[in-house]
Amino acid sequence: MIFETNFSLKEYNTFGIDAKAEQFVAIHTKEELANLLKNHKDIFILGGGSNMLLTKDINKLVVHIDIKGIEVIDTNEDFVWVKANAGENWHHFVLYCIEKNYGGIENLSLIPGNVGTTPIQNIGAYGVEIKDTFFSCEAMKIDTQKLVTFDKESCTFGYRESVFKNELKNQYIITSVTFKLTKRNHTLNTSYGAIETELATQNIVSPTLKDVSNAVIAIRESKLPNPKELGNSGSFFKNPIIPIEIYKKAIANYPDMPHYKISESEVKVPAGWLIEQAGFKGKRFGDAGIHKNQALVLVNYGNATGEEILAVSKDIQETIINKFGISIEAEVNII
Repeated sequence: MIFETNFSLKEYNTFGIDAKAEQFVAIHTKEELANLLKNHKDIFILGGGSNMLLTKDINKLVVHIDIKGIEVIDTNEDFVWVKANAGENWHHFVLYCIEKNYGGIENLSLIPGNVGTTPIQNIGAYGVEIKDTFFSCEAMKIDTQKLVTFDKESCTFGYRESVFKNELKNQYIITSVTFKLTKRNHTLNTSYGAIETELATQNIVSPTLKDVSNAVIAIRESKLPNPKELGNSGSFFKNPIIPIEIYKKAIANYPDMPHYKISESEVKVPAGWLIEQAGFKGKRFGDAGIHKNQALVLVNYGNATGEEILAVSKDIQETIINKFGISIEAEVNII
C-alpha cells in the first residue's frame, strides 16, 4: 500500500472536482483492506467516484477500493452466477457478460462507476435495476473486518435505495457482487424509453443482447455527456414518486405532464421534464450548468467547485417546488 498526502481527487470523481484528500491509498485485495481497517478508523471510502459531488476537501484518509477480478461461481443449463469484485468498472463488466452471452444487465450499459457501488444505489436504467439480477454481495464490516454475505432480501432494495444507504450506512464496505444471469431464453426489455425506436432505426427486428446494449449506448451517448470530456455524474436527481392527489393538482395547470403509474395511489414523474419546463435545460452559471441535451444532468464545464454545482441544484429544487408543488431529491451523494 502506498500512502499519498494532499492528494488531488480530480481524476477520481466523474464531476472532475479538484478536491484534495489529506491522505490517499488504493486497496487491491481484501487482505489489504482488513489490515488497513485495523489500523485506521477515520476513513472515507471511494469507489468509482461516479455518484458523488465533492463540495469540500476530505480531511481524512481516502481509501480507494480497487479490488479486481471476475469469476463464474456456479452454472446450470439456464443460468450462470457471476462474481465481480468491487473495483471492476461496471460498463466493462456489462460488456464482459454480453460477450459471454450472459443476459440481464444489458440495459445498464454505459452507466459510470464500479461494481462495488451498484447495490448501494440499486442503479437502474431503461426499465432494469440491479435488484433484478442481484444474487448476493460480500461486504467487510468496518469495525470488525469480518466478511458478511448479503442476499437480495437483506439488502432491502428500493428505488435508488438499499440497506447500505440507510440502516447500514458507513458500516460495511462491499468487496464483491454476484449476479444471476441467463444463459439462454433471454428476456429482453426493449419497451422502456427509446430502445425500440433505436432498434427500428437500425432495422433490427430480432435483437440480441449486444443489439440492446448498443441501442442503450447510442441513446445514452446522444443525451449524456462523457464524464471524461465534460464532468458530470449522470442523473443528478431522482424521478419523484408522488401521491396521485398531488399529481392531479399539478396536471390541472400542466396537462402535458408525463407520468408512470407506480400503484393505485402513487405515480412517478420524470424529473428531467420538470427541470426542462422550469427553463433550466442548457443554462450555465459560470462553469456549473445543466446539460443542453438532458436536463437531469448537471455538468462541470471546467473549473466549477462542488459548492457551485450544489448551489445550482438547490436553485432547481426550489424552483420546481414553487412551480409544480413537487419536491425532487438529489440522486448523487453530496459530500
